[in-house]
Amino acid sequence: MSNMLRVGGFRGWRIIAVSLLLAVSGCSALHFAYTQAGELTYWWLDSYVDFDGAQTPRTREAITQWFAWHRKTQLPDYVALLDRAATEAEHDTTPAQACRWLDDIRTRVDRAVEHALPDAAAIAATFSAKQLSHLERKQAKKNAEFRDEFLQPDPAKRLAGSVDRVVERAEQLYGRLDRSQRERVAQALAVSPFDPERWLAERQQGQRHLLQTLRRLQNGALPRAAAVEALRLHWQEVQHPPDEAYARYQQRLDSANCDLLAQIHNHTTPGQRREAQRRLRGWEADLRRFTAPA
Repeated sequence: MSNMLRVGGFRGWRIIAVSLLLAVSGCSALHFAYTQAGELTYWWLDSYVDFDGAQTPRTREAITQWFAWHRKTQLPDYVALLDRAATEAEHDTTPAQACRWLDDIRTRVDRAVEHALPDAAAIAATFSAKQLSHLERKQAKKNAEFRDEFLQPDPAKRLAGSVDRVVERAEQLYGRLDRSQRERVAQALAVSPFDPERWLAERQQGQRHLLQTLRRLQNGALPRAAAVEALRLHWQEVQHPPDEAYARYQQRLDSANCDLLAQIHNHTTPGQRREAQRRLRGWEADLRRFTAPA
């Protein structure tokens, strides 16, 4: 649900939790996503830092261990979450309820990141200056892609792109939206506080902070506990930017997105709600198979 709420997209740190919790369109897709998630996570990370021969097996083992922990300790919670979502999908909702879902998902993302920090800090301490330069170039490339997708000079094209993204994600849950439902999404987004220029500036600030943090970790310059804490502080800054003006903007955006999600759900048909329940129950059943003893 959070990807529907955040019109602007996701920060890279969230990729694992997002792929597990959100980016699915059916039971077979969820089964494939979780089965392949470890391999996909490795290649995604490698595209950013270009692991060397010594780092590769260490990183693969850390990812394998993380997913073993996740499957054993977190998937039962996700099953319960999907069960709750399927039950609630039958009824109207409120923006406050939608925001509680957003908070629930953030809590689970935080838990997933926290468990990854010790291994991440240990591997990050071995990054070379060349690898950090590679990361910086990758960040610049992703920012250019962001500009192409979100910062079109024509405001009408920007709005149309936002509408398409939200409709696509809503349809992953409810099935096809009709014209009136799409128009309602467009009307809500036309007055949304979402500001892609501001979001990009904050994203770039986070990227600079990450590079600064990783440079502090180079060559084991920090004790292990201090290195873990440095990454934890970076994650907290990503989640809660210290700029008070931006924090107020984020609160307004979250409120608007929660209202949008409630509007979308409350204007679905009985058939669309049944489809949402069917898909949620399917995802729930798929995760139950992962949690069952071998």
